[in-house]
Amino acid sequence: MVMREYLLGNAAIARGILEAGARVVASYPGTPASEVVEILAPLAKKYDLHVEWSVNEKAALEVAIGSSWTGMRAAAVMKHVGLNVAADPFMTLAYTGVRGGLVVIVSDDPFCYSSQNEQDSRRYAQFACIPCLDPADPQEARDMTIYAFELSEELELPVLLRSTTRVSHARADVEVGQPKETRATPQFLKNPARWVALPAHARPRHSVLLEKQDAIKSALEKSPWNQLVLQGRSELGVIASGISSLYAEEAIKQLEAEADISFLRIGTFPPPEGLCSEFIRHVSKVMVIEELEPVLEEYVERVARVHNPDIEILGKRSGHIPREGELDPYIVRNAIADMASLPLVEPPSQSLREAAAILPPRPPALCPGCGHRAAYYAMREAFGTDAIFPSDIGCYTLAVDMGTIDTCLCMGSSITIGCGIRFSGEERDICCSIGDSTFLHTGLPGLLNAVYNKAKITVAILDNSTTAMTGHQPHPGTGVTASGDKTKSVSFEALARALGADFVETVDPYNVKATIETFKRARDYQGLSVVIVKRACVINERRAGIMRKPFMVNENCTGCRECVEFGCPAIEFDGDSARINSLCTGCGVCAQICPNDAIEMVK
Repeated sequence: MVMREYLLGNAAIARGILEAGARVVASYPGTPASEVVEILAPLAKKYDLHVEWSVNEKAALEVAIGSSWTGMRAAAVMKHVGLNVAADPFMTLAYTGVRGGLVVIVSDDPFCYSSQNEQDSRRYAQFACIPCLDPADPQEARDMTIYAFELSEELELPVLLRSTTRVSHARADVEVGQPKETRATPQFLKNPARWVALPAHARPRHSVLLEKQDAIKSALEKSPWNQLVLQGRSELGVIASGISSLYAEEAIKQLEAEADISFLRIGTFPPPEGLCSEFIRHVSKVMVIEELEPVLEEYVERVARVHNPDIEILGKRSGHIPREGELDPYIVRNAIADMASLPLVEPPSQSLREAAAILPPRPPALCPGCGHRAAYYAMREAFGTDAIFPSDIGCYTLAVDMGTIDTCLCMGSSITIGCGIRFSGEERDICCSIGDSTFLHTGLPGLLNAVYNKAKITVAILDNSTTAMTGHQPHPGTGVTASGDKTKSVSFEALARALGADFVETVDPYNVKATIETFKRARDYQGLSVVIVKRACVINERRAGIMRKPFMVNENCTGCRECVEFGCPAIEFDGDSARINSLCTGCGVCAQICPNDAIEMVK
């Protein structure tokens, strides 16, 4: 009997991991990939599966590698920029290879919905000379995940499964099977010539990797996710990959009454040379459609030089397909219509663009009662607006309009960028802000670097006891594992002191005066200072049943707007005075910053 479930794309990937019989799954949370582990974690004990939130993506991949080297199947899950963090083991792993199937699951983010760039992870697969699978929908995401483990073991190489935001967060009816419950017995087999990446060992292992390239091509040539549909009378063709292939297929059906267009759908990288060459010989003009980088287009150009040098190739290089952002059915439909000299259609999003021109902007904001807002307010009061404020990746960057976030580059960069600014000769005060999970991810080396090189900066660790931005996942500072088991909770104070910081103070941002005074002492300290601003995430507090009485504006309000400019969504300006709405969580910070005692707790 066929079983079907209505699944999120990431849930389909999680299902594929279960059905493939993986033993270890490790990840660091990052949108759009977070749900894979969130779905697997509650099932870990039932299926004898080790699921963990690792401290960062490098650690996650190395945990998965260790499992694979015992002969067990394993997966490392991360967002695209996480692969940058894991790149060191990722590249050398292609040399050493694997025993148990190892799948690196990466979700790219076209249009930067929740990321600082929109890099294309297929480039990493090219760089490492390993196979890459590019699912177009949740069904393929599940099927390709299972196949990726099989292919990994067949080739003894890691396999990259590259999803995108649209695939990871789409929902579809997915045909599923039963989770695999029988596994081999784990055993690490000592083999220094393979597992110890010394130069003398790496050179022959590189040769082994290069010799496997023909086997990779042969395996993917037979893949069911590469499909060729030739139209006998057509000189026009479309080659597409990933979710773009669904858009292209839909557009070709819409235009079939007016034009015969051959179609080649690609789901694997490297693409199948046999199908590509057959397709290229059949048409005189081809459009290559893919999101982000022209990876497929470059491959088509190379094949065309051999099999049809006169073919006209359209795509990103010709300007027909944008190289940045997310594609959609209208972009793809109009690009194909343009190639076929057919009328274009106006996308309905035009009306949204017109509406955006007249609607007031609504930038993302910190939650009502968020301790980060109070921390940044106190930081600004203590350091002044002329100070320099390097910041980091996390929900606290939503406070960018408060004037206390001047830089944000990548995970853990705030402290080291602050060091560079100081060492360049900049004399203004520098206060870096970094979240608790981000500090554990890649902030520790930065703080050690600052201590070692005597940087006079202040580091504010914003500890809200969760990885809030990606869905409130636990981290080593929370005392809870991914599976909900209690574990040791690390102390940020102890970590900072162990790394050599002498000035370390902890403060509750809900106490505004104390927080301002703490930041002033940190500012004036002649050396590196660390301020740990500790207040649990207000969302988690409410989930735990912690409720406070709300506040209200009384008759003392003069309309000075001091509280409104604080930026809390619970505070509005109604005519001549402020008003506190039902979003109030009772943090009481606004009452402390009001110069007229016009805000008080509801009695």
